[in-house]
Amino acid sequence: MRVLAIDYGDARTGIAISDALGMIVGQTTVIHSRNAQKTATEIANLVKQVGAEKLVMGFPRNMDGSEGPRAELYRSFAALLEQTVEMPVVLWDERRTTVEAHNILSAHNYHGQKRKNTVDAVAASLILEGYLAFLSR
Repeated sequence: MRVLAIDYGDARTGIAISDALGMIVGQTTVIHSRNAQKTATEIANLVKQVGAEKLVMGFPRNMDGSEGPRAELYRSFAALLEQTVEMPVVLWDERRTTVEAHNILSAHNYHGQKRKNTVDAVAASLILEGYLAFLSR
């Protein structure tokens, strides 16, 4: 089962796609758009192109587990995405994924524009890794 993970953002949305068996992270990409409908349409195109069977989207939570300040925005985008793709979206706790992504990129000497263009895809990969680990339990 191919899974597509989403790290939704205002200007850039990171995407990570699993292998066909849904066991490991395969390809990653970033959608550059400030328009939610355009982002949802591009994700729908990717879903068709790669044959994704499940969507998982990072969802902002505070460290105590309560919903973060952007939770409603993410719920709205998830609803738009479900309509556009005609597939349910699993909301997945994304606590610390962006921090971890920055740490990974720093360790590999990614700085400035290079990091800015990559961090969202790495965060999506971390979301996908967490979700796939959960499924394998």
